Amino acid sequence: MANTKSAAKAARQSLKRKAVNDARRSRIKTSVKKAETAIDSGDKASAATAFKAMQSELMRGAKTGVLHRNMVARKMSRLSKRIKAIKS
Repeated sequence: MANTKSAAKAARQSLKRKAVNDARRSRIKTSVKKAETAIDSGDKASAATAFKAMQSELMRGAKTGVLHRNMVARKMSRLSKRIKAIKS
């Protein structure tokens, strides 16, 4: 329980930020799953489209600090490599 008005306000802001970050993290996970599913299906065009949408979500998450930027770079690199490996 907060002892001062400023601490109470900080606690309220923290809850709001947590809700936004949780929603963003969920959206990112969904886009990653869609991209991985598209890659596994073997269709290069749909995989590239899903990757582009996922890339946007991941970069937004890294920019806002929800995800670590190196983790984002690693995930994008690995998925991009898998897309390039798909035979046309």
